[in-house]
Amino acid sequence: MRRWPLLALDLALALALGLRPAGAGAQLDAAPRPGELQLGRLHYSGGGDWYGNPSSLPNLLEEFERRTGIACAERETVVKATDPGLDRLPLVYLNGHGNLQPTPEEEARLRAWLRRGGFLWADDNYGLDASFRRTVERVFPEEQLVLVPAEHPIYHSFYDLAGVPKIHVHDGKPPQGWGLFLDGRLAVFYTFEADIGDGLEDPDVHKDPPDKREAALKMAINVLYHALVRARPAA
Repeated sequence: MRRWPLLALDLALALALGLRPAGAGAQLDAAPRPGELQLGRLHYSGGGDWYGNPSSLPNLLEEFERRTGIACAERETVVKATDPGLDRLPLVYLNGHGNLQPTPEEEARLRAWLRRGGFLWADDNYGLDASFRRTVERVFPEEQLVLVPAEHPIYHSFYDLAGVPKIHVHDGKPPQGWGLFLDGRLAVFYTFEADIGDGLEDPDVHKDPPDKREAALKMAINVLYHALVRARPAA
């Protein structure tokens, strides 16, 4: 269930972050407007399909606006690790099925951005796991991914959830939420054996039942809400 039932809390959060409430000065075009919440998608090197699940993030932004009252852009903002625009995004999303192989410069930029307070959500579409873990080891050789405990705020930021939901079967393993913590702060959240992105897509893409799509939406909304409340990047 919703942890905080009062919409006023979400509107207060929007104002505190310089965002506008939904419906205030709304525009009909798809370009982000001042005061709209923007969500990043990482265009990474290596040949993997960084562009996977194209309808997932627009659907997330639409539902996030509807449920929180915080105005959102209609589409995600595509960024590379070398783009200065990373620092303006509360959350950058990474997904795909194939290879992730950032250049040394991209690795250095990712390291610096995450150290400054950036927040990355990686979602394995099935086939990303090995290259993603290698990348994390290269970017932060002194750190390691650990399982995020069920009591962590990311599972309770907007909805109270027991953990990461299972959306697609993949290898049939339990869904897992992994994290990289920097100075006690969750800087990277990695959903594995879940495929949240598939669950966010338009209903006719994967034919997921309504309960699966709702579970994916709740998890994704929690991640984005947590990014706003707990993991804002430095300007």
